[in-house]
Amino acid sequence: MTIKKMKTQAKRITVIGLGNMGAAIARLYLNKGYRVTVWNRSAEKAVAMQAEGAEIAGSPEAAVAASPVTIICVHNYSASNDALRHTAVEAVLNGKTLIQLSTGSPQDARDAENWLARFGAAYLDGAIQVAPEQMAQPDTTILLSGREETFQAQAELLAVLGGGNTYLGNNIGAAAAMDLATLSYVYGAYLGFLQGVLFVDSEQLDLDVYGKTVARMSASFGQFLQHQGKAIARQQFEVTQSPMSISLEAIDRIVDAAKTAGLHAALPELIAGLLHKATAAGYGNEELAALIKVLR
Repeated sequence: MTIKKMKTQAKRITVIGLGNMGAAIARLYLNKGYRVTVWNRSAEKAVAMQAEGAEIAGSPEAAVAASPVTIICVHNYSASNDALRHTAVEAVLNGKTLIQLSTGSPQDARDAENWLARFGAAYLDGAIQVAPEQMAQPDTTILLSGREETFQAQAELLAVLGGGNTYLGNNIGAAAAMDLATLSYVYGAYLGFLQGVLFVDSEQLDLDVYGKTVARMSASFGQFLQHQGKAIARQQFEVTQSPMSISLEAIDRIVDAAKTAGLHAALPELIAGLLHKATAAGYGNEELAALIKVLR
């Protein structure tokens, strides 16, 4: 079989958006023998990908028309809409599948699903939970939502991106909502980490040792958070692992120590305010998970 014939018979996919993540995605499919068509707003990135074997589309509509499945991975839904929501693209959508891996909200996903349905296209919304260099690993996590038959039809194609694909159901907004949830955890934890840096600096301790200590405790803390989530889901707030009263004492101690050392204390003060509010509401002798009742 000639190389030209092999290329013609290869599975086809289109990738729109060639930032760090989009380029990584295109490269993964090229390495798996797919015939990859690319389009990017700035042509120079597409030319660079062409050197690796990709085919360049001259327009978004040509890119979508070239393959049965298009993955779009751009900065956000605004950029995605700028690229796709044109009559020329709408004319080639019938029978196609679009997989959105751009950052957005649940409402963005619902709007996209409704728009694509009008033109006969299938849709999956997704959220990548790793950096580009962590793609295609056994534990690479990509959250996905949309019609189950669409997900099942694209399962093999999506497996190229990693082994941790998590299907969240027919609710098209689920992937974006879960992404917001995980990012909330990440940024909250990161701010806590930075607060810790202030304490480490104040006593001239080794930041590398601090980082290693946090890394070692992260696995067990993840198990603790999972336990707290189960308690909230079951609405069972009797003390099992961590009474709220202990956390209240701890956060007050952190606030006092920060003020004594002249450190920024806005974050621990915020947490202390919530815990004091929960205690005043009568939750002090319940599991720490009962704090959700204040947030709700």
